[in-house]
Amino acid sequence: MARGRDMHRQRGMTLIGMVFVAFIAGVFVLAALRLTPIYLEYMNVHSALNTMKQNLDGTNASPGQIRTALQNQFDIDNVTGLRARDITVERTATGYNVRAAYEGRTQFIANVHFLVEFDKAVEVVR
Repeated sequence: MARGRDMHRQRGMTLIGMVFVAFIAGVFVLAALRLTPIYLEYMNVHSALNTMKQNLDGTNASPGQIRTALQNQFDIDNVTGLRARDITVERTATGYNVRAAYEGRTQFIANVHFLVEFDKAVEVVR
């Protein structure tokens, strides 16, 4: 009788349950590992655009000077997935709207990929 009562008090996870939980956790860890470099590069692009804006605001810079300054900042920040020629520079009433709209793509598992879209814009005032 005492033995039957002890069986009802046992709690915990079976080996199969632990393997299943570990597998799910592993999938999330792998996703985080694959997406981290893409988001780190976006933070570098964000930083490069803001630094370029701070350096060129009020200098009456041309689109060529904007692209050159941006490419120099990309080189400093080690941005490899985006070049200055991929950035759109549009004239506005007060200066130039500089926009980096691009996609980051990385393989997840087999033929499954992550596609992340980024769109960052700053206005360089003349």
